[in-house]
Amino acid sequence: MSISSSTNLRRSPISATLERRLDAVEHTRANNVSFEQTKEKIRKMLEKVELSVSAYDTSWVAMVPSPSSQSAPLFPQCLSWLLENQHEDGSWGLDHPSLKKDMLSSTLACILALKKWGTGERQISKGLQFIELHSASVTDETIEKPAGFEIIFPGMIEYARDLNLVVPLGSEVVDAMIQKRDLDLRSESFSKGREAYLAYVLEGTRKIQDWDLVGRYQRKNGSLFDSPATTAAAFTQFRNDGCLRYLSSLFQKFESAVPTIYPFDQYARLSVIDTLESLGIDRDFKNEIRRALDETYRCWLRGDEEIRLDLATCALAFRLLLAHGYDVSYDPLKPFAEESGFSNTLEGYLKNIVSVLELFKAAQSYPHESALKEQCLWTKQYLEMELSNWPITSARDQYLKREVEDALAFPHYASLKRLDHRRKLLRGFCLENTRVMKTSYCFPNVCSSDILKLAVEDFNFCQSIHGEEMKRLDRWIVENRLQELKFARQKLAYCYFSGAATLFSPELSDARISWAKGGVLTTVIDDFFDVGASKEEMENFIHLVEQWDLNCVPEYCSEKVEIIFSVLRDTILETGEKAFTYQGRSVTHHIVKIWLDLLKSMLREAEWSSEKPTPSLEDYMENAYVSFALGPIVLPATYLIGPPMSEETVGSPEYNQLYKLMSTMGRLLNDIQGFKRESAQGKLNSVSLHMVHDQDNGGEEEIIECIKGLAERKREELQKLVLEEKGSVVPRECKEAFLKMSKVLNLFYRKDDGFTSQDLMSVVKSVMYEPVTLQDESLT
Repeated sequence: MSISSSTNLRRSPISATLERRLDAVEHTRANNVSFEQTKEKIRKMLEKVELSVSAYDTSWVAMVPSPSSQSAPLFPQCLSWLLENQHEDGSWGLDHPSLKKDMLSSTLACILALKKWGTGERQISKGLQFIELHSASVTDETIEKPAGFEIIFPGMIEYARDLNLVVPLGSEVVDAMIQKRDLDLRSESFSKGREAYLAYVLEGTRKIQDWDLVGRYQRKNGSLFDSPATTAAAFTQFRNDGCLRYLSSLFQKFESAVPTIYPFDQYARLSVIDTLESLGIDRDFKNEIRRALDETYRCWLRGDEEIRLDLATCALAFRLLLAHGYDVSYDPLKPFAEESGFSNTLEGYLKNIVSVLELFKAAQSYPHESALKEQCLWTKQYLEMELSNWPITSARDQYLKREVEDALAFPHYASLKRLDHRRKLLRGFCLENTRVMKTSYCFPNVCSSDILKLAVEDFNFCQSIHGEEMKRLDRWIVENRLQELKFARQKLAYCYFSGAATLFSPELSDARISWAKGGVLTTVIDDFFDVGASKEEMENFIHLVEQWDLNCVPEYCSEKVEIIFSVLRDTILETGEKAFTYQGRSVTHHIVKIWLDLLKSMLREAEWSSEKPTPSLEDYMENAYVSFALGPIVLPATYLIGPPMSEETVGSPEYNQLYKLMSTMGRLLNDIQGFKRESAQGKLNSVSLHMVHDQDNGGEEEIIECIKGLAERKREELQKLVLEEKGSVVPRECKEAFLKMSKVLNLFYRKDDGFTSQDLMSVVKSVMYEPVTLQDESLT
């Protein structure tokens, strides 16, 4: 969606200059051939993600004999491909410094296929030379191993002996590998995961004689684990018709070489979508993403095995579909509520970290279900344990380790998008293009550098817009004399940051400005009621807002009241004028009411503070969620996000519950952090009131833990309400604003997260003022 064509950015006094700048920059971007070409390449990635062919799997398919003649290959085109695609150094497979074991495995498999059919003597000789030259890599534990290498590689050496082929590895090395493999196969330990693993590495064992032990893993498409190599070995041994059907179907899509896993379209495409979203550039591809997710949803509803039988795909699909408003059940993830459910899978036996990470992220996206709470707990512990002893054998290991560290350090409920985008961009974070299963594979048409370059340009473009808005807000403060109010805290940077870090796209300028001004004014007015005003001034101020007569000359009892009321009045009118262009109706009366409710709640707190009564917990919280002052920040901004909201919508129980849950959670988090300071100042607080009214519930620590639990439940209820589509009358984009503020609050009030006031300010400055640059190695 181009900014210039967006209906979200309207002509208004505050945004007219900005819009002209946006139009000019967008025109420049639209005429930038490189920029448009990059976007077009990414669109094609979403339409069709290509998967690299696998020399390893192609060799096993090439070894399948024809049913009509055991002395001829069933798929001779695979044999031809092996002959024509050997590397200059004699190897086969993806050439990468950290993939030597994979290259050795692929090369040996290709040699076996050529030897079996008595062809390619020159290629066999060159391949054996490669194996001899890199023989030390076989036992080098610092080099990444493909899945099942300990079983499959010695099994291929034995097969080479059957073919009278000498593999140039030391006899001690070979004997040790075979002995270790035999001990492993004779192990009496049993689990469903191990049983699946032994079937998965069938081409390396050649020991399973019972089809029933293998056939239980056969999928509807006839394959075993969607693996051409495993399926080829199964057909060679058992002559199963389903296996033959799957192998034959591969060549309806691929000419003469096969991938290491097929089908795999869903996970590949979903990974691209997840990457675009994690870098903040998904809005340029909304139509393509919607089409891709529509197809994924159809597959989800059909129960397609490509999604349901692959843990990472299932968890990723669940998370993305849920986030985009599709009605998905968490039932497919229920078996993994406990770690034992994961251990009983092939991924569990292989300790597949990617699958655990996806399960962790999925559980966080839907935390109000008890099963997924348990899933979140064990996956978190599992990932923490893996981090404590993480073997770094490749750049991909380092990449995955950082991804796990980020997921644990920045939980979903306390992550702000722009912080996430910046952190990932600086790390060169993007879609990992090379992965390893039994062998390595990649997505040839997925170019991480294109995605990164686009994301960096977009981040810096948005940042320049945010800088312009901050300058305008600085002038607004001076022009309205707010800096003259010495009792008031100056928190513009924080107020603007909380909006810009979540509502970051250029077309949401009006919403950001409203959000920031609301934050500044609520801070000033809170200090006004707290320390800066007499009771007469408080009542005079409330009377002026309550009267709201634009035709008469206001009567101010002090200069402070005049300054604050004047800027509040102008801000309400300006926001109302902007909102009219979005909503097609006047909403100024509602904005006035939002502010009036806040002022009355603040007055009540001031009276409690001076008169020293002890209100009930219920009375305190009913007032405190309003006095926490999120109403004037979030509620007016929802009118400026885009979707129309009728009078009935903003008056609905759903809209008001969103507000109450968000504000109650925030108030509780604030009270926990400010308990000691506010108690010393003689102020009311939910912690101190619990200690007064619930003396039987333990001491201070127990009460604080109780309130933490209550805040967490409010957060989960809010997230559930935002995700709920059935019966919802509030547009999803508007509901998201409440959840975004919830994330701001959870980040700001996190305990022991390293964010002191100064630390947070440095983060604010980096996100808002420091452009992102990439090192050259991030683009390779």
